[in-house]
Amino acid sequence: MDPSSPPRRCSLLRRLLILAVAALALRLLYGTFLAVSTGPAGWPLYRPAATTATTATRTHVVKADVPSPEVWRTRRWRRAVEYHAAVIAPHLAAGALSPASRAVCLGGAQEALAMRELGVAKAVAVARKRAPPLVVAGDDRRLPFDASSVDFVFAGRALDAAKLPADLAAEAARILKTEGHLVVLTSSAADAYSLRSIQALLPSLRLVRSREIDATQDGDSSTLRELVFQKNPHATGTSSGNNCSVGDHKLQLLAHAEPLIQEEPLKPWLTLKRNIKNIKYLPALADISFKRRYVYVDVGARSYGSSIGSWFRKQYPKQNHTFQVFAIEADPAFHSEYAAKKGVTLLPYAAWVKNETLRFEINGDPGKEDEAKANGRGMGRIRPATGKKMSGEVRSVPAFDFAEWLKQTVTEQDYVVMKMDVEGTEFDLIPRLFDTGAICLVDELFLECHYNRWQKCCPGERSPKYENTYEECLDLFSSLRESGVLVHQWW
Repeated sequence: MDPSSPPRRCSLLRRLLILAVAALALRLLYGTFLAVSTGPAGWPLYRPAATTATTATRTHVVKADVPSPEVWRTRRWRRAVEYHAAVIAPHLAAGALSPASRAVCLGGAQEALAMRELGVAKAVAVARKRAPPLVVAGDDRRLPFDASSVDFVFAGRALDAAKLPADLAAEAARILKTEGHLVVLTSSAADAYSLRSIQALLPSLRLVRSREIDATQDGDSSTLRELVFQKNPHATGTSSGNNCSVGDHKLQLLAHAEPLIQEEPLKPWLTLKRNIKNIKYLPALADISFKRRYVYVDVGARSYGSSIGSWFRKQYPKQNHTFQVFAIEADPAFHSEYAAKKGVTLLPYAAWVKNETLRFEINGDPGKEDEAKANGRGMGRIRPATGKKMSGEVRSVPAFDFAEWLKQTVTEQDYVVMKMDVEGTEFDLIPRLFDTGAICLVDELFLECHYNRWQKCCPGERSPKYENTYEECLDLFSSLRESGVLVHQWW
């Protein structure tokens, strides 16, 4: 046996032991640097009350990456950390974020690690599962922190990814301290409309800065919009009175809207129907992702197939969103079929300017003979209790203040599409919507304006059913657009 072998084996064992001790020391140092368990030291974590195994409301969790600690050391993950560090560093320099800040990241553990490497020791990420040392568990309907306990929220792309962005935005605002900052990265704020939609989700915050940033990561060469919000101590989050101002975000959409038909059509039953092909729908002009709910209100719905089933559900571009539908129809002949329609709420009343009982008349509508034949029913319209003689079938129906109902049902955070076909009552309802401020809640309006148009049945004769002229209808459409309402001429 070689007499030098035992010393060589001892030397090799010593080297292996030294390497093992060094690796263990490095791991302990790394863990000490990142250490966090249920939350950073001194954090007031929100503790939800105990719940049963089943709940009535389904909760959607924050969609954030929760990789294992081994993944945290991969090259790809390191690139993500370095990217977020480059995005976050300017906020440290500007003073919105400091090493002592209590910071929450909603887009992933990479963001929290980037903050920690920049010296923000109390940074933590939120995801569906707890993953120490960087991630605490939470969902977008209740982030695990007390109200007004966080200095800085970095949302990253979380609002883009969330199924319920309104809930996540509300939670981010709730946990943020007064004067605290929220940073959002989004690909959906390129137009004024979508930017205003994000702002509407954060009524207690004000936008202090917006810039375009490079989104280059893993070969992605796109750009993102970075939005910086600050919590406003004086914001109430509500509008006062009946006044509302239609902002530039809606006025800009009108520059792309189809032109109004200026000359009175000689064959309105053809011209107005063909005009549908020219309509520029709002979802084709802007991103509608940042809304709390999506609502379609059909005023004068008639049967389900008249417009809800035949047009709105089949043809209106919804950007993959599910709409809650309200059908407002006073004619009892159509009420029973709505009972079997899922996702449709029937309001069996007449839309009007106040709550009262009105007379409801059923008779023919020139130009709509085919629809009346298909439904087996003439067109209905309401009239206040005056001495004017009515020629068709007449019955009493309950009417409600439509503008007040709209204000109680939807908010600016909702996306509201409205179709209005009320046989002349639009000249009462539209002014009421303006007077109450409810018009500002409508994102897109499809309006049929009724006037003494040329009749299909009788060439050279106008309809005696309506007293208004085409010029008055055109004035109504023009006033709506001049006020920033994206209105289309319906038929």
